[in-house]
Amino acid sequence: MIAVLRLVRLPRLLLAACAGTAAELCALALTATAAWLIARAAQQPPIAALSLAIVAVRGCAVFRGVLRYAERLAGHDVALRAVAELRGRVFDALTRLRADPARPADPAHPAAPGHGSAGERDGEALTRLVTDVEAVQDLLVRCLAPAASALAVGAAATALVTGLLPEAGPPLAAGLLAAGVLLPAGAALAARRLGDRIAAARAELAVHGLDLLEGAWELAACGATARALARAGRPAAALARLERRSGRVSAAVTAAGLLLQGATTLAVTLVAIGSGVDEVRLAVLALTALAAFEAVGPLGEAAQRYVLLAPAVRRIGALLTAPVPGHAPPPRSPSGRIRLRGVRVVFRPSGGGAARGDGGGVVALDGIDWSVPAGRSVAVVGASGAGKSTLLGVVAGLVRPDAGSVELPEARGAFQDAHLFATTIRANLALARPGASEAELRGALRTAGLLEWVATLPDGLDTPVGEGGRGLSGGQRQRLLLARALLADPPVLLLDEPTEGLDAAMADAVLRAVLRTRRGRTTVVVTHRSEVLPEFDEVVVMDRGRITAPADAPAQASAEASAEVSAVAARTAD
Repeated sequence: MIAVLRLVRLPRLLLAACAGTAAELCALALTATAAWLIARAAQQPPIAALSLAIVAVRGCAVFRGVLRYAERLAGHDVALRAVAELRGRVFDALTRLRADPARPADPAHPAAPGHGSAGERDGEALTRLVTDVEAVQDLLVRCLAPAASALAVGAAATALVTGLLPEAGPPLAAGLLAAGVLLPAGAALAARRLGDRIAAARAELAVHGLDLLEGAWELAACGATARALARAGRPAAALARLERRSGRVSAAVTAAGLLLQGATTLAVTLVAIGSGVDEVRLAVLALTALAAFEAVGPLGEAAQRYVLLAPAVRRIGALLTAPVPGHAPPPRSPSGRIRLRGVRVVFRPSGGGAARGDGGGVVALDGIDWSVPAGRSVAVVGASGAGKSTLLGVVAGLVRPDAGSVELPEARGAFQDAHLFATTIRANLALARPGASEAELRGALRTAGLLEWVATLPDGLDTPVGEGGRGLSGGQRQRLLLARALLADPPVLLLDEPTEGLDAAMADAVLRAVLRTRRGRTTVVVTHRSEVLPEFDEVVVMDRGRITAPADAPAQASAEASAEVSAVAARTAD
């Protein structure tokens, strides 16, 4: 939690606390002064005797509103600024936890979403990024600030009542102590059992909700929507039950606070009557005791809210401070050469932990020795599961090897599972180069073979693509990803099946256009298009995680690749 609070701007938080405390003190002074004014005016004194009290009432009323506005402004400013910075850091931490897409995040990591489960879930990550971060805002505005105000107002009210009638001070202090310490402690104890369960239920509901939204089409196609809704309904019902229990605790705390307020006010009034004070002081004592609870009373709810928010804040703190399982980035190649020596990659089951040998995992790459000079175009071919995409992941720096050394230049790529945002074609392309001109956007689309289709759209580049590119066909989606990668114009371009979903003629035309555009710059393409292989500078054939064709014999590799592609096509046809 300390790691989270370090992001808060302390001067602004102190300003908000001081403004809130001053506003509560003005409210207390307003009540006491107004009580004196009304009671004294009933005795019909000269108006001059009331003028100071009249001015004080007006001043307290005005300053109370001004200070309350200042407290709200400063408090929400510091909370929103902290949340904005915190959300960026949480996003960065989640990204680092998921930096290796081919490997699940370490489930033993204390801050990892899915901790203790089979692995990380997107819904839980969304809960960290949204719900848990917003809990920090509630913590600052609704928990810390009221505590400071209650302390100051309680002390001021006790001092005022004791000054007017020493015998009335102890009952007021006892009532305020019960409402400000004992009642919040009881509320926290009652809520503590619910806090972790509510947080877990919300995370589970977020997982099911996100699964329903992202898989709505697939669920409908398989007739599984009703079953999925039933599964999502269970955590929703559990959360509703827990929220009702939390609501009952809140109601009990509020009722207890009102009872304490009434009992304490009655006790102060009876003590004042028994002491024989005059009517004016009696009114001031009774109403001051009543007003003192306006600041102290909310502490019970604040304590309950703090306990409910604490698990979320602890998770955020653990996420920001715990060491992230990972590795140092591979050394950058100043010459632009790709160099892999003895690279081995084993994919292990999530949560499997350390194991002997391969640990029950799948060997994706085994002893890869490969070097690509700068400016070369390379085709990587092989059967499904041969390790082609994993090889690209290593070159992109997205998959860390279990053994071997890697030297890489800066690389960008278009992978089969790359994301398209639910926005326009233009905005998706602009991710690669925000300042790209219209001509550059159209040039990338032309190379990807998509410009003619975009020209037929009524909104052209401003056409929305839908959630995850659902408004596009498979081939259009791949070509849009390809255009985005081309627009980035990186020193090394990595393409994973960029022509998947296209007919043979279009696929070959797109690949040839890419090679022409990228001439003189390093381009590595995973493909099954044997007709285009002779146009690459080098062809690499992979089988079971190994490079089987010699890198210094491109003609032989091309022949082997063509045979391999033909074999794959034959197996697919069967």
